[in-house]
Amino acid sequence: MNVIDMPVTLATAVVTILALLFYFWTGLTVGRMRGKHGVKAPTMTGPLPFECAVRVQMNTLEWIVIFLPFLWLATLYFSPAMTVLYLSWLPPVLGIVWIVGRWLYMTGYMAAPEKRETGFGIAALAVIALLICAVIGIVMTWSAVGAA
Repeated sequence: MNVIDMPVTLATAVVTILALLFYFWTGLTVGRMRGKHGVKAPTMTGPLPFECAVRVQMNTLEWIVIFLPFLWLATLYFSPAMTVLYLSWLPPVLGIVWIVGRWLYMTGYMAAPEKRETGFGIAALAVIALLICAVIGIVMTWSAVGAA
C-alpha cells in the first residue's frame, strides 16, 4: 500500500467504526424500547414501537454483513486502481451514504413502517455501487497482474 492509499484506507476504517456504532445504537434502541414498553426478554413481539426497533436492528444486521465486505473490497482494489484521485475516495463516500441511508431507514421506520423505503433505497444503492466498485477494482488488478 502506498502513501496515497493511506488516507482512503483510514477513511474507510472510520466509516467502518461509524457503521458499527450505528448498529450498536440500534441495539440500544431495542433495549430502551423493551424497558419503555415492559417487553421482557426473550420476547420478540410487543407494541409497534418495540417491533419497529427490533426490525431496524435486524435489518441493519442483515445488511451490514453485505456492506462491510463490499466496502473493504472496494477500498482495497478499486481505490488503488483509480488514476483519477477523487474516484479513489468513492468507497468511503459510499460508506457514508450507506450510514445516512440506514439512519433515514431507522427514523422513517420508527415514525411509521411505510416511511422506511427512502432510507432503504439509498442504503441498497450504496451497497450495489460498492459491489460494482469492488468488481471493477478486482478485474483491473487481475488484468494488471496478468499483464505483468
